[in-house]
Amino acid sequence: MSNSIPPLNPLRTFEAAARLSSLTQAAEELNVSQVAVSRQVKVLEEYLGVVLFKRLHRGIELTDEGRQLYEGVTRAFVEIGNAARRVSRRGRRDILAIQSYTTFSQRWLIPRLTQFHEAFPRIEVRLSSSTAPVDFETQNLDAAIRAGKANWPDLHSEKLVDVELIPICSPAFQEAHKLRCPDDLSRVRLLHSMARPTDWAAWLKRVGSTVDPSPGIRFESSALAYEAASLDIGVAIATKVFVKRHLQAGSFVAPFDMTCYSGEGYYLTWPKSIAPSLPLQKFLSWMREQIDKDEVSSS
Repeated sequence: MSNSIPPLNPLRTFEAAARLSSLTQAAEELNVSQVAVSRQVKVLEEYLGVVLFKRLHRGIELTDEGRQLYEGVTRAFVEIGNAARRVSRRGRRDILAIQSYTTFSQRWLIPRLTQFHEAFPRIEVRLSSSTAPVDFETQNLDAAIRAGKANWPDLHSEKLVDVELIPICSPAFQEAHKLRCPDDLSRVRLLHSMARPTDWAAWLKRVGSTVDPSPGIRFESSALAYEAASLDIGVAIATKVFVKRHLQAGSFVAPFDMTCYSGEGYYLTWPKSIAPSLPLQKFLSWMREQIDKDEVSSS
């Protein structure tokens, strides 16, 4: 056997059969006959001089050699796909595809995007929103903003902000209910985010309150809970950085001068297997500058 790369068509067929553990399903995915799949696998086995699959009664199973090859082929195909996407994007324009949470986008990122476009007019940001974990192998994304404790072993993670929790309500609500201490929350309606279901319990525990955090109204996102608070419906538990401008402007008030850190943060993440593109590097540097400005204005 030479040191050249094995034939690509048999490699592609092998990858599909190994991933699906089925010659029949591989044939359906590749839109060829099962006989053609078997033939391509046989070509690869003869080229390598090893058996790649054990033929079982109800399907196929990788041999040790087949498993080693599959791991390498999978990594190579992912890298080829990533390189193709990068080249394709750069051939058209500087596109930066970012996935974020609705609340982070609405309350922090979108109000600042005009400044980013003024600084980098050739970079087109494509912003999507989801609370589901991102899959960089199947989604056409450069990076994603995620909340947590950075325990994502396959991702680079650059911390943007810590999650600092603070209760908020409208000025009219505070005037009507005269909230003076955390235990006064037992008299009012708590507004919860289903995306961050433990925030109220964490804050109440940290400040030593015995108020039951369970009752109240639950919203799909923190952004909706904040909107409900602005309409005098109750008290929301907020991530401070998302409501800082509204607190300064007086459209929200914090009934208690008590905050707590959840131990989580918001991070900009991207796969370790991919070097960050130049647009992503510029975006990360710009976000750091914005966060530094926020910290200076708070001090």
